[in-house]
Amino acid sequence: QVQLVESGGGLVQPGGSLTLSCAASGSIFRITDMGWYRQAPGKEREMVAYISNGGGTNYADSAKGRFTISRDNAKTALYLQLNSRKPEDTAVYYCYADGTIWSRAWGKGTHVTVSA
Repeated sequence: QVQLVESGGGLVQPGGSLTLSCAASGSIFRITDMGWYRQAPGKEREMVAYISNGGGTNYADSAKGRFTISRDNAKTALYLQLNSRKPEDTAVYYCYADGTIWSRAWGKGTHVTVSA
């Protein structure tokens, strides 16, 4: 299995950039795809972005053009850069990792509050 720990959240003002990090440990050599979901207050969890085992990326419409997902080559860290922050980006952000011997592992999340 793999353990995931998110960091980098907090209270931030609209605009500007914020980078979330997800540290992976354990059976990292078995990780395939990785990505980010978020859950806003009172809403269902939604996909934000993911990066495939081959490095291809995909984004939700709400994230296209503003967010950037990246990962180190060793798959020990996953990042999500949030640019041009908006109040509607307020949510708990979760990273996940799919693996060859498990379906999906999740982190516990990091809170992001965008408010003036």
